[in-house]
Amino acid sequence: MKYTLLTASFAGLLAVTPALAHYGMIIPDDPMISQEDGRSVALTMSFSHPFELDGMMLDTPVAFSVTHEGNTTDLLTSLEGATVMDDQGYTLDYALDRPGTYIFAMEPQPYWEPAEDAFIIHYTKTYVTAYGDDEGWDTELGLKTEIVPLSKPFGLWEHNVFQGIVKMDGAPVPYAEVEVEFYNQGASATVPDDLMITQTVKADADGVFTYAPPSDGWWGFAALNTADYTLPQDGADKAVELGAVIWVHFEEWTGQ
Repeated sequence: MKYTLLTASFAGLLAVTPALAHYGMIIPDDPMISQEDGRSVALTMSFSHPFELDGMMLDTPVAFSVTHEGNTTDLLTSLEGATVMDDQGYTLDYALDRPGTYIFAMEPQPYWEPAEDAFIIHYTKTYVTAYGDDEGWDTELGLKTEIVPLSKPFGLWEHNVFQGIVKMDGAPVPYAEVEVEFYNQGASATVPDDLMITQTVKADADGVFTYAPPSDGWWGFAALNTADYTLPQDGADKAVELGAVIWVHFEEWTGQ
């Protein structure tokens, strides 16, 4: 009888424990490359819980590309396998031949998440500017789902507002839910309650959301919607969570 009560109590505890948010991640070593920084950018790709620094398996992506000056280049075969947050991820050193904005995008394989009884596909992207030229910072890639920046996605101070519009199949998603989380590099950040690990905001009727981070560093924005199709798992059709993910870096304010 004691065992039954303990099990029931533990199950109840699990039921109210906040679920860890998943994020596709593309993190460059520097989002703003100057002539003095060299002529390449180092990228690290993973599928992770960024605040807890808890990695998950990232199988070979379906697609990985870079878009610059309206031209998209397939980089999938250039990815190098790597251990990221103690699990499978990838790295890439990419040469920046010309000034302008480079947009790196990844479509992963569907990830089966038993805890959610659903598959997860996060269309992930990040923006890098080279040699002082920010042309193309608002480029839309036409992904199945994506966050199109309305604020420049680099060169932001901490506490600046970031705005984006959530799109699905090219159309805005009214009142889309957007999860926001800090990439806790160095594990220096702490929270008074696990509910604060992942912040949540909703877009307005036009699909536009707004968020101002409390600190500098990398912040991930994930707009989550359910796909209009299912995928099979164990003989049953399962829902698919489509995430539009963008990573944005905020600089430490050095003024008075």
